[in-house]
Amino acid sequence: MDNREEMSSWTLVRRYAVPRWMIEQATERRLAGDWAGACAAAHVDVGFDLAEVAGGYGARAAADLEADLRHLAPDLLRWHLPRVLNGRTSVGTLRALVLGRYGDGVLHVVTPPMVDGPQRLRLLFRRKPLRRVPRGHTSIVAEDWSGVRHLWDARSSAGLPAHYGGTGRPPFFHADGTPLAPDELPGTAPDPADTTAHHEWVTLLHERGELEAAFEAAGAVPDFSDEGLPGWARTDPRRLMARLPVDLALLARESRALAERGTTALWISFGWYTGFAVTRESPQDPPRMRVASAYDLRGLDRLPEFSWRRQPDLSLLRAGRITPEELHPLVRDALFPKRPAADGPVGPPGPEAPAPARVRCRGEWHEVRMRDGRFDMPHTAEERQREQAMRAFGGAVTGCFAVREALTGGEGRLPRALRGQRRDLFLRMHNGDTRGVLRLLDMGVDPRVRDGRKRTLLHLLHLVDHEELLPRLLAAGLDLEATDQNGRTPLHLVVGEHGRAPLVRALLDAGARIDVVDESDYSLVDLMERNDRTDLRFLRDRIAAEYPDITAHDYWEYDEDEDPEDEDGE
Repeated sequence: MDNREEMSSWTLVRRYAVPRWMIEQATERRLAGDWAGACAAAHVDVGFDLAEVAGGYGARAAADLEADLRHLAPDLLRWHLPRVLNGRTSVGTLRALVLGRYGDGVLHVVTPPMVDGPQRLRLLFRRKPLRRVPRGHTSIVAEDWSGVRHLWDARSSAGLPAHYGGTGRPPFFHADGTPLAPDELPGTAPDPADTTAHHEWVTLLHERGELEAAFEAAGAVPDFSDEGLPGWARTDPRRLMARLPVDLALLARESRALAERGTTALWISFGWYTGFAVTRESPQDPPRMRVASAYDLRGLDRLPEFSWRRQPDLSLLRAGRITPEELHPLVRDALFPKRPAADGPVGPPGPEAPAPARVRCRGEWHEVRMRDGRFDMPHTAEERQREQAMRAFGGAVTGCFAVREALTGGEGRLPRALRGQRRDLFLRMHNGDTRGVLRLLDMGVDPRVRDGRKRTLLHLLHLVDHEELLPRLLAAGLDLEATDQNGRTPLHLVVGEHGRAPLVRALLDAGARIDVVDESDYSLVDLMERNDRTDLRFLRDRIAAEYPDITAHDYWEYDEDEDPEDEDGE
């Protein structure tokens, strides 16, 4: 991923992943002492009860846990979560983030199992962090976040700049959020005691491509050899290290702290087939970084992103992609303690009304737009009928009519403005922003829009609050049996991508068919079997009663004794 793609991805994350209303509602609940309400507002499902904790782990552990939970800012935690990137806003999957230990119990947050699935988190308290998703198909990697409370504890949020070398101000900025002028940045190696200037110097060297100098300034050693990489994964280590959004000064400091605790071999995830090994002979020796294949990195501890990645908010601010007022309020106050109070709300911007777009049609420029829940174009009823007849006889649809087909069919080219509006709608769906989606529909967006995979809003109901949205979509005439590019109906997606049982019941009550099979010959029974949907026994029983010939394929069978620990095991 090059720097532009990295910045583009983080721009989308900051705009959509944690909506402002979520921050405001979670903050209101936290300040009122309702930590569970704050979690609910931030889409964090709590998997324990304090009374049960007291009974199983002791009153002292429960009291200490409750004291910390009152200051847990789940919206801040969501803000700082690692992301998939590469054009996506999804949370990094299959991680157990350990927040603290209380007696014999561990408080931890588990991230989603699927990139495209619901972005909800789980807050658990167990004797050890969750290690596997249901049926043991995939491992969950534990990360220790207990020492970075500024990422999730409201009492410690002011410590964010210090984590990235800031003393009194964050790197590249004054304490009021004003960027440093070029002549205010270090032109030569600064005094190492000035940690802020030191971080700036190392970063500037790295950005200029002076890799050896950057590593030397950070007290690290690069290894530019590609020995050990298989031929099919052979790459240019220098180019990869230049592209890696690494804070070398942070990496050197964090790897030393880990080495002092006995962990001297680590790895950084970057790409599907390669990563970076970071090793130290001892805490006193400099860390060495080399490119390695994913195979060779097996068995090493993965270095959490907060220990090596550049702070994304500072990078976005430097690039002019966001303003301080678009940050999470706790992040804004932490980074820029001397910034004047904002004139309005602080946080990511909300939805905007759909703007018109220009389309070349029949030799003229026409203005089209989504308005009043439909695609509005300057054509008479007679012209629409003529175009419809032409299409029925196999004729090519052009101009405004082609744009309408692309918008509601998911295939074809769209003007940039409409493409952006479609992306805005579906990114809000993906991140569970029900309020944002409803607001867009209120402002006139056509609910029949499909995304690039030909999915309708019904296909993505498992990502949002269906109780508010489903009745509205059905009233607008959306088809429960519409299929996406893989031949899957909305019910297919809900069952296969971890949608909740109440939504499945709602779709069944609305009349969704249960005998559907997609282009890969997967039935609903197959998807329930693959994902261990024991919560959908009612659906399995109904299919067995009405369609007894529909059974799961044999390839979903596996050895259940492969790992005796299921997701609820201790």
